[in-house]
Amino acid sequence: MFYTCGPNEAMVVSGFGRSPPLMIAGGRVFVFPCIQQIQRITLNTLTLNVKSDKVYTRRGVPISVTGIAQVKIQGQNKEMLATACQMFMGKSESEISQIALETLEGHQRAIIAHLTVEEIYQDRKKFSEQVFKVASSDLVNMGIGVVSYTLKDVHDDQGYLHSLGKARTAQVQRDARIGEAQYKRDAVIREAHAMQEKVSAQYKNEIEMAKSQRDYELKKAAYDVEVNSKKAESEMAYQLQVAKTKQRIEEEKMQVQVVERGQQITLQEQEIIRKEKELEAKVKKPAEAEKYKLEKLAEAQRLQLIMEAEAEAESIKIKGEAEAFALEAKGRAEAEQMSKKAEAFKQYKEGAMVDMLLEKLPLMAEEISKPLSAAQKVTMVSSGSSEVGAAKLAGEVLDIMTRLPSAVEKLTGVDISQVH
Repeated sequence: MFYTCGPNEAMVVSGFGRSPPLMIAGGRVFVFPCIQQIQRITLNTLTLNVKSDKVYTRRGVPISVTGIAQVKIQGQNKEMLATACQMFMGKSESEISQIALETLEGHQRAIIAHLTVEEIYQDRKKFSEQVFKVASSDLVNMGIGVVSYTLKDVHDDQGYLHSLGKARTAQVQRDARIGEAQYKRDAVIREAHAMQEKVSAQYKNEIEMAKSQRDYELKKAAYDVEVNSKKAESEMAYQLQVAKTKQRIEEEKMQVQVVERGQQITLQEQEIIRKEKELEAKVKKPAEAEKYKLEKLAEAQRLQLIMEAEAEAESIKIKGEAEAFALEAKGRAEAEQMSKKAEAFKQYKEGAMVDMLLEKLPLMAEEISKPLSAAQKVTMVSSGSSEVGAAKLAGEVLDIMTRLPSAVEKLTGVDISQVH
């Protein structure tokens, strides 16, 4: 016949052919009726309320301790299962729980006796570990394993724990007040440090800002000096360039003036040559052609010619003074030419005077001939003797020639009587 059991139960088959007995935890097995026997044992976890009342501690203070333990028969370990079957087969769960409870309580009381109240109360974990360790080693020999143990409660009837609580409460309160005061002190200190660091950081920031401002001002001043220097150099270079440009312009103007003066001198020289040729064409040749007329008219016009010659000489002098004034305005342009002429006069003296006289003779002839050229009609008056008329005409001409040096001297400023 087949028998089955759940995982929280173990079956033990004994009898014919089963030596030693067969133990099965959670499974099935075939059992021969009459010759074999099957028994069951629980594998459920058992919760034990381990209570030790009025147990004296190491210092003789009676206390009551309550612990909670979880125990069970270890079905996976064959040796422990076999030991548990030998010890608890045929017993109920309550009986097994009672045996395990009494064992745990005994170990709990023994450990309490070796500790003080303070050690139990203040370090519950250590107490639970000691009970768990000692009880486990003992219950293993019964096939029972301790799953867990926890200290549930510690109390006494003498008020010892209450006194400890008061002292501890007072200590805690004292520590709390001290801690609060220390915290406030630390908070004030930290706040002061924070304020100091804030002020220090602010001062450092202001110092850095001042340094930055100073560096900026110094660099700006250096840059301004450099910029102003460059500006001054630029302005000086500009002024120098302007001065050079003005100088070049003045030089160009001077060169233009020199060229103009040269051209004026050239034009004046050409004009002099032209006038000389013009005088030669208009005065000298017509004078030769009119010589006969002059001889015929000389007698009748002697006084008139003398007066007109003198008047004309005076006119020429005034005109010469006007021209001299005009030439004085142009004197700067003709200074070089006059200087050269003066040097020529100094060098050649009488030859230069003769040359100048010859140069002015056509003008003099022209001025002398102007009254005759203006005459519309010439009438020859004879006294009855041609010789006498000729002699008279010759005398008039001779008189004119004698007046010629004074006229020349008025026009040229040269005394031709001293020329040899």
